[in-house]
Amino acid sequence: MPGAAFQLTERDLEDFATGAWILGTGGGGDPYFSLLEAKLHLAAGRTVTVVDPLALPDDAFVACVGQMGAPLAKQEKLCDGEVIASTIPMMEAHLGRKFDAVMLWEVGGNNGFQAILSGLILGLPVVDCDAMGRAFPQADMTTFAICDLPAHPWTMVDIRRNRLIFAEAENWTWMEKMTRRVCTVFGASAATCKAPRTGAEVKRATCLHTLSWALSIGRTVRAARAAHADPIAAVVAAEGGLVLFRGKVTDVMRRATDGWLRGRVAIEGLDGDQGETMAIDFQNEFSVAWRGDRPAATVPDLICLLDTASGEAIGTETVRYGQRVTVIALPAPAILTSPKGLQHVGPRAFGFDLDFHSVFPARSA
Repeated sequence: MPGAAFQLTERDLEDFATGAWILGTGGGGDPYFSLLEAKLHLAAGRTVTVVDPLALPDDAFVACVGQMGAPLAKQEKLCDGEVIASTIPMMEAHLGRKFDAVMLWEVGGNNGFQAILSGLILGLPVVDCDAMGRAFPQADMTTFAICDLPAHPWTMVDIRRNRLIFAEAENWTWMEKMTRRVCTVFGASAATCKAPRTGAEVKRATCLHTLSWALSIGRTVRAARAAHADPIAAVVAAEGGLVLFRGKVTDVMRRATDGWLRGRVAIEGLDGDQGETMAIDFQNEFSVAWRGDRPAATVPDLICLLDTASGEAIGTETVRYGQRVTVIALPAPAILTSPKGLQHVGPRAFGFDLDFHSVFPARSA
């Protein structure tokens, strides 16, 4: 049975920000400024309702919104809710049809807030699902691509209100190539409304109830802090995760290129990992964690870098020398670890000559 619809409260927004930042696996952008904006909308009397995707009529018309670009650039070019919301009426005008609801492109990080902000501004309900179950750097790394749904049309706006419509694309690879090129011209930051989805497509080709998942993780962290318990241990226990490494950041190499933030974080072991090292490669999000010269975890398992004391997630654009960090892994949604899913989001999709072997054995390919 579908769950009941519910309105997001200020506390929900705070918990969602915490959980979405963890699910961002280093990417998706820091949700702090979008959290502040969402609180302002609530204070002004606006509301946003979350609906169960299983309750959608099959012919419901659903917008899918998200920001695109390099997280580092987004620290300097804040893209507020009015910009992301403007991509929706732009798509409606192109298609000659109104949307019934809006959904998340990715639940991870700041991108998780984009549908919420759009819902607050436009009065649209937000569907409790997303197209990644985490955060990924490319448009062809989605459940829509895995399920071979059309990639077009696609609207794109930057903070200067430059606007484009990509009317058609051969496939998701071509849509990624075209939109990435424009995003780079825009300064590695853009707001987008992706190809619209029907209610039937949402129910069969998304990661269901991921907004609620992020809320649950945030509530777990808040409860642990209130009890003066270890928030990381609480998340790992609640989510069936694993602690991979504890240590101190000793080096960060990153560069913004081709609309992504790429690089590597080096960590020197502490406590039980004293004398060991870990390095984590990233392309917006963390993709492969190496213990010494051996892969310790790879995409699509979620590799999350957390502040050891607070349990707060740390992004690829904010990690810095000297931070005490804990690396954990969380299980990925099953669609990502399927044979077709691994073609899109496995280690080889990120350029690594590695087979996927999950740290959660039942999910290994």
